[in-house]
Amino acid sequence: ICLEMVLTDLPYDERIRKIGECGFKSAEFWMHDDKDAAVIKQVSEETGLVINNMVVNAPDGTLGGSLTDSADYNKYIDRLNEVIEFAKIAGIKKAITCTGNLVPGLTREQMRSNIEKALGTAAEIAAKNDFMLVVECLNTHVDHAGYYLDSSAEGVEIIKAVDSPHLKVLYDIYHMQIMEGNVIANIQKSIDYIGHFHSAGVPGRHELNNGELNYSSIVKAI
Repeated sequence: ICLEMVLTDLPYDERIRKIGECGFKSAEFWMHDDKDAAVIKQVSEETGLVINNMVVNAPDGTLGGSLTDSADYNKYIDRLNEVIEFAKIAGIKKAITCTGNLVPGLTREQMRSNIEKALGTAAEIAAKNDFMLVVECLNTHVDHAGYYLDSSAEGVEIIKAVDSPHLKVLYDIYHMQIMEGNVIANIQKSIDYIGHFHSAGVPGRHELNNGELNYSSIVKAI
C-alpha cells in the first residue's frame, strides 16, 4: 500500500496505523521531504507494519535530478545520500529510483551511458550502506510521456551492465501491461533481476480485480 494513494484525509503517521489495522504487512511512500524519519520508525514498530521502500527522485527528475542528464549527476548522488540517511533512521532498506526524461540533443546511447554511470556510483553507495535500489520502468503512452525507461527488457540490460546485487528492476505490472503486455512471460524471464513489484488495474490504474489483467494468475506465477 502506498501512503500517498490512500486515506489522504489523515496525516501520514495515522495512515501507517490505519493500514496496519486493516491487516496489511507492508507499505511504501514517495518522497521523504514532508516526513519525520523517527516518527515513521516509531509508528511502524508500534503497528508491526514494515515500510518497505521510499522514492529517491521524481520520474521527470524535477526533484532529485535525472540520471539521463550528466549535468544532474551530483544532484542525484547528493539526493541519494540524503535518502539513505533518512532511511537508516526510519528503518527502511530499499528505495525506488527513476531514470528521468529524455534529454533534448542527446541520443539514447548517450543517455543510457549517463544512466549507467550514475547507477554505478549509486550501487556502490547502496552496497556500503546495506541498501537496495530498484529502477522503475514506466509507461510513456498514458502517464509519463517523455520518460526514458519504458521497457522492462532495457531495464534488465541496465541492471546487468551495472552488475551489483544492490541494484534491481522495479517491475510495475500496470505500466508494463500498457507498454509491452506478455506480463507473466516477461516476469518469468526477468525474475532474477526484479527487486520489487507495483500493481494496478488496467485500464484506469485502480483496483486489481477490475480490468484486463488476471492478477491471480500473475501472483501465482511470481
